[in-house]
Amino acid sequence: MKEHETLEQRLHEQGVSRRSFLKFCAAMATMMALPPGSATAIAAALAKVKRPSVIWLSFQECTGCTESLTRSHSPTLESMIFDMVSLDYHHTLQAASGFAAEQAREDAMKEFNGKYLLLVDGSIPLKDGGVYSTIAGRTNLDLLEEAAKGAAAIVAVGSCAAFGGIPNANPNPTGAVAVSDIIKDKPIINISGCPPIPAVITGVLAHYLTFGALPALDNLGRPKAFYGETIHDRCYRRPMYEQGKFAKTFDDEGARNGWCLYELGCKGPTTHNACATTKWNGGTGFPIEAGHGCIGCSEPKFWDAGSFYAPLPAPAADVTTVAKAAVIAGAVAAVVAGAIDRGKKTKAQQSREKLTVDDLKGE
Repeated sequence: MKEHETLEQRLHEQGVSRRSFLKFCAAMATMMALPPGSATAIAAALAKVKRPSVIWLSFQECTGCTESLTRSHSPTLESMIFDMVSLDYHHTLQAASGFAAEQAREDAMKEFNGKYLLLVDGSIPLKDGGVYSTIAGRTNLDLLEEAAKGAAAIVAVGSCAAFGGIPNANPNPTGAVAVSDIIKDKPIINISGCPPIPAVITGVLAHYLTFGALPALDNLGRPKAFYGETIHDRCYRRPMYEQGKFAKTFDDEGARNGWCLYELGCKGPTTHNACATTKWNGGTGFPIEAGHGCIGCSEPKFWDAGSFYAPLPAPAADVTTVAKAAVIAGAVAAVVAGAIDRGKKTKAQQSREKLTVDDLKGE
């Protein structure tokens, strides 16, 4: 296996123009909440970087994460990312099979030891020695521990890898766990979602290539640039929520007029993801825009939480509503306090005036 070429060389071979590359970098800067001028710096850094080896391990999963990444239109961020990295092993996408496939993984691990990125989708079953999911006769646990040793960093793609996902749901018959439950000595970034948004996956990889480090993460190991706000925070139906306009059924007049789906079980207020901004299918829409409430798939234990069509416990105390209530309450309190003060002053004045009259009468 030859030393990987630089990204600039690879893009030139693929016929990608400098203009298209700069557009890609500008999009990455926007997605990662960086200043507009960062696009040029990102381009300069990416052009020089060697295309890193990527090993993608698929474990106890439905292939939805891979399907999500490949559902793209050309040219897109999703297609360009494969020019940015060398995908040396992915048993769903690679042409090789059997011995040749496993040999490619072993060769990449050996040649790029300590440098390759390890992407994992799917949970890892531990019950009964991990026999419920094997590849080439080896358990997922065995393969993960081996590949993690030489990885520079690990990206857990999808809620199954990040949090255990549906396989981990009660009663969890296979003893499924997340990547972070097993690997403790490597940096891990969780890209949750069932499946995750393709542009989020590519954005994380672009950040790593540009800065040589993982992006800022939240308390669940997710990139803040994409999971820093709830879907409710950026939802285009948010004004309807503020106005108290809620659809009562999926086919009533409110639903047809785009009213809020909170009362139909939407979990947008408690779900952190970029669905409402980055969206899906080339940025054309997301589930709420299609008329279905969010089910909270990017949060831990979302399947066990269930109640997909039951509203969240009342009241839905989002920050904006609470802040507004506080402002109103403060204003009312100020008005009441002012009225009380004026009332006290008036009574005091009346008392003084009465005292003056009485004194005069006494004189």
